[in-house]
Amino acid sequence: MENKQLSLTTQNRLIIFGLILSTFLIIAIAIFAIFNIQKKLNEGYQNFGRVISKALAIESVEIIKNAPQNQINSILKNHSDSILKSHNDIVLIEFRNSNGKLIYSGCNQSHETNNKPTISVNSPMIINTNGQEKTIGSVTVGLSGNIINQISTTTRASLLFVFTVAWIVFAFVILINTYLITRELRILHDGVQKISSGQFGYKITGKDVSSEVQELFQAFNDMSAKLHIYEEQNIEQLTLEKNKLEAVLMSIANGVVVCDNNDNVVMVNNHAQKLLEAEEHQLLDTKIQQYIDSEGNFCFRDKIEEFKDTPLEIIEKKPIEFNINIDSRVLKSIISPMFTSNQDYVGYIIVLIDMTKEAEMDKMRSTFISNVSHELRTPVTVLRSYIDTLYNYGNEFDYETQKEFIGTINQEIIRLNRMVNDILDFSRMESNAQMEKSMNNIVKAVEDCVNQVQVLTKEHNLTISISKDENIPELMFNYDGIERAITNFLSNAIKYSPENGTIRVKISNLAETEEVEVTVSDEGCGIAPEHQKKIFDRFYRVENNTHTVKGTGLGLHLVKTTIEKYHNGHVFVKSEVGKGSTFGFTLPIGAADSTELVS
Repeated sequence: MENKQLSLTTQNRLIIFGLILSTFLIIAIAIFAIFNIQKKLNEGYQNFGRVISKALAIESVEIIKNAPQNQINSILKNHSDSILKSHNDIVLIEFRNSNGKLIYSGCNQSHETNNKPTISVNSPMIINTNGQEKTIGSVTVGLSGNIINQISTTTRASLLFVFTVAWIVFAFVILINTYLITRELRILHDGVQKISSGQFGYKITGKDVSSEVQELFQAFNDMSAKLHIYEEQNIEQLTLEKNKLEAVLMSIANGVVVCDNNDNVVMVNNHAQKLLEAEEHQLLDTKIQQYIDSEGNFCFRDKIEEFKDTPLEIIEKKPIEFNINIDSRVLKSIISPMFTSNQDYVGYIIVLIDMTKEAEMDKMRSTFISNVSHELRTPVTVLRSYIDTLYNYGNEFDYETQKEFIGTINQEIIRLNRMVNDILDFSRMESNAQMEKSMNNIVKAVEDCVNQVQVLTKEHNLTISISKDENIPELMFNYDGIERAITNFLSNAIKYSPENGTIRVKISNLAETEEVEVTVSDEGCGIAPEHQKKIFDRFYRVENNTHTVKGTGLGLHLVKTTIEKYHNGHVFVKSEVGKGSTFGFTLPIGAADSTELVS
């Protein structure tokens, strides 16, 4: 009761404040209007006096310019008296000569009691003689101002009446509107009290109310009816089931968006929020068609329309599937209809599945197949051409030419063998094959690899130097795997080194970390920083104007897998564009199982 009284008191204060404010506003507008009207009237009256004065001066000059000198005064007097008698508002007319001496002064008899006219206007009397203008005197006209006073009085009275009526109407409208609003709120308040007392299903009716209030009443009645239904169906049980459904929905690994039959999002789980990169409050109670992907497209709009245009019996058996892109993610979306236990259609569910890795794998597989096909085609084509030439025309070639052909065939066979070995190693590692280890001398493995690639260094006049620390211990590693890793580093260094360059191989004993480090440095073109982060990724190749050597993109990935997954080591690269690159790896010092399975 106290709160109600406080509310009414506040409302009354607001009404009074509004009336006072409107009163001051109307008074201010009225004063401003009257002041401006009075000002305009005065200006108009002043102009009226000037017109009369100028007209009188012109007329006077015309009537006296040919008159004898002794008759001028009488002519001016008669003319002035006729004007004074015909215009009650003109109270004074004076004529003066060119020296300012008064010639004649006449006044209106009905205004003799007035001391001075309200407005006096003076105009020169000019005569044109032989094309030259000459001032022969002046005429002064005095106006009483009676007309302007009457107009001002009438105007003020009219404006005050209009503004008074406007204020009364405004106050009346405020009071009526306040009464109507209070009445509508009272009806709604009574309905809320009914609901709060447990009378679910109670309906409120209101006649002669606005459409907005009628919609509010209708919404209240709908809420009351739904509460009545919920009461009949055991609200506690429904709440429990809803909580269970939400708990299950939130625990699903895939993203789930639930929409009603009006396309409004009514439920969304955490994974869907993460995939769509939106908060729950940004999605709930919004149209799913309005969701925009990372490229600014309405990614759901067309598919939702297609879903609605498809019969339910068809869409139930074959849900609509499509992909959308959210930043770097590829999401597979499945739209399925949603029914009640009575098979009543109530909306639809959108399941979101993150297919980013699968899409990347498909792309890498496609790239890998394309690369391998291209790389295998090149040596096979070369081998076929050279062998066919030797077979058909070998007798026509001298020994040096035959040797050159055989050397090229040998290089292509080595290249083909290396690619096949990379593919086989990749397949074996992907299938988690075992790799046996034993105690081996890493220095010997490095020297064997250098000896194997010496034939390649002679083609480019390259020199390979080996430096090593003292007391390099034996390590537990798979000899063939480490040998392939070192050979890969050396082969790359040879490919990218300039003519007459030097390749430096260094073996270091890192006592502080209990590791042995092997590095291969070249003087080649170097690798840009953005490529260094991905250089060991599967199927990744540097394709630019600097790096033109083709390959499967598996070599360095196999090195990384061999070192890090099989030997618990670490691979790295250090490079600067134009100054060369250093590839290396570290292996731990210590005993390990003789056989490991890649996880």
